[in-house]
Amino acid sequence: MKVREILVTSALPYANGDIHLGHLLEHIQTDIWVRAMKAQNHKVTYVCADDAHGTGIMLKAEADGVTPEEQIASVRASHEADFSKFLINYDNYYTTHSEENKHFSEMIYRRLNNAGHISTKDVEQLFDPEKQLFLADRFVKGTCPECGAPDQYGDNCEVCSTTYNAVELKDPRSTISGATPILKTSKHYFFDLPEFEQFLKDWTRSDARLQTSVANKLQEWFDSGLASWDISRDAPYFGFQIPDTPSDEPDKYFYVWLDAPVGYMASFKNLCDKRAGTDEALDFDRYWMQENEHKTEVYHFIGKDIVYFHALFWPAMLAGSELRTPTGVFAHGFLMVNGAKMSKSRGTFINAKTYAKHLHPEYLRYYFASKLSDKVEDINFDLEDFMQKVNSDLVGKVVNIASRSAGFLVKKYDGMLSDVCVESELLEDITKTGDEIAAAYENREFARAMRLIMQCADKANEYIDGKKPWSLAKLEGTEQEVQDVCSVAINIFRQLMVYLAPVLPELTANAKEFLNIDDLSFASRNEWLLGHKINKFKPLMQRIEEKDITAMVEESKASLTPADAPTPSDNSESSTQNKSSAAAETEQADYIGIEDFAKVEMKVAHVVACNHVEGADKLLQFTLDVGEDKPRNVFSGIRKFYEPEQLLNKKVICVTNLAPRKMKFGVSEGMVLSTGNPKTGLTVVTLPEDCVVGDTLA
Repeated sequence: MKVREILVTSALPYANGDIHLGHLLEHIQTDIWVRAMKAQNHKVTYVCADDAHGTGIMLKAEADGVTPEEQIASVRASHEADFSKFLINYDNYYTTHSEENKHFSEMIYRRLNNAGHISTKDVEQLFDPEKQLFLADRFVKGTCPECGAPDQYGDNCEVCSTTYNAVELKDPRSTISGATPILKTSKHYFFDLPEFEQFLKDWTRSDARLQTSVANKLQEWFDSGLASWDISRDAPYFGFQIPDTPSDEPDKYFYVWLDAPVGYMASFKNLCDKRAGTDEALDFDRYWMQENEHKTEVYHFIGKDIVYFHALFWPAMLAGSELRTPTGVFAHGFLMVNGAKMSKSRGTFINAKTYAKHLHPEYLRYYFASKLSDKVEDINFDLEDFMQKVNSDLVGKVVNIASRSAGFLVKKYDGMLSDVCVESELLEDITKTGDEIAAAYENREFARAMRLIMQCADKANEYIDGKKPWSLAKLEGTEQEVQDVCSVAINIFRQLMVYLAPVLPELTANAKEFLNIDDLSFASRNEWLLGHKINKFKPLMQRIEEKDITAMVEESKASLTPADAPTPSDNSESSTQNKSSAAAETEQADYIGIEDFAKVEMKVAHVVACNHVEGADKLLQFTLDVGEDKPRNVFSGIRKFYEPEQLLNKKVICVTNLAPRKMKFGVSEGMVLSTGNPKTGLTVVTLPEDCVVGDTLA
């Protein structure tokens, strides 16, 4: 088998907060894949780093009374400690605030600039006169210019879903100082992304680089038209200064999303330098130079909300600077807890430290593995299901095989296994299943791998239950049969440890000591333990107790303080890379009751007409038949995502009991439901043709 050379990364946690279960979903997923590929004898390197730049870092450090450098150093140490608790085995964990990252960011910028891919233009922005800094969209709040809803952020209205520029807000205020911002013009630097449109169209559809659903989603951006990307920020800003700017120009800094992905390269280069001259030496150019693109592989594991940056900006930047592009970008969904977004008030916004204080980290690793597939699907961490699955699968099935067999062997046979396997067909079947399990791991179908492993465990337990060694041991002349039965069980347990090693590294390390072996690689499953001596069995895993889950939830509730309010990100487009791992960093309100939901009236509506609105570049005007005496007029801020003819004659969902809203262009008599993000893409929810106009959705 050819040994593949693979570089793997996870998205970079932002250096202004603790690691939580959302981060762990992604980093555990990546770690399992890396361990599985290493177990199959491939050369795999796993690097990551803290995302350490941006206004958010600067403000957080100021609030904590420390320098930004002290802030990011402290958080990095905390992050590394948290990830270590969950057995995440990075080859290198670094920071984007490094000389290596500065070097590569400047190199990429200069190459893009020399090739004519960088331009400048004046940008009018809101400026905080008290803090003396330009305000990104998420640092501004005011009244929605369309519907008049108060307390809306500077990029979109959460009430009417209209998107707008922060300068359009009425009564704007800075969320940092509370001051009324002023308009100020500044020169910004732009990367000409549209120049790479054809390259990106080909790249996103070639060589299975992206999941199909991701490639389809990106097509919406191509359909809307790519725009040049603002890559600069004005001082004060914590980051790297843009090189080669005019001497009489105020300082300009790279926007955090330019140097953040470059941090993958920087962390890897730092590792290469550390290993130089050793047996584990790595050649940086072999992984990142364009001519080596098909000799080595580079994979990024990310959350679905940062696909735009990793699958459009990043490959375009790399291609434009004559560097290799990723072999694949693997996106996952958000993490839900008990079917909802993580919530501090309910105790389900759980930090890594809090979890590890009450529960074993490998429980979480297994549960996530049992839920993860190669699809971009949200994962639900159901606490009741979590307890039942871990107790049933790991304790009740897997560990139970060893615990119910080892005692007989140690007590009666001095730990010696039989010289021959009396159930070779059963063991061969479980050994061959390893090929399917290995393929499932490689394809990131972890849930399938776990199902296959538990099927093997079921076969072992059925075999033991059928043979009943505890009953045989009471009979005369059955000594050899008891040894044979228990030896088969121990061999199956050993196979299960091979298969579970990427998920449960600590359990398998302890199992190796019990089994008295050194190797649990995938290849080792082909060599059965015959005439082999095992050690005395010690409990390998304890059951989850409900009281421990309750204590974890209660402590998470107790951590809810005013200081926990999230620090706004530097830019509404990016938030930070750590946002990708959780459904949201923000606090979600408590559950609503059915009576609250029942107040919302939603009806099947037929789009009789759909038109542009003269003088409004963000609105479409709908004429909707909702089964009433006359059609309804509804405005929706989705013009950038749809042409009117795309929605004509469609059946959609209309919220019909909203109060009529008087707007500049007329009265809006409802709301058309969409999914997605108003900043990055909205999809109107359409219904099958056989839905009856006017029917109420229940």
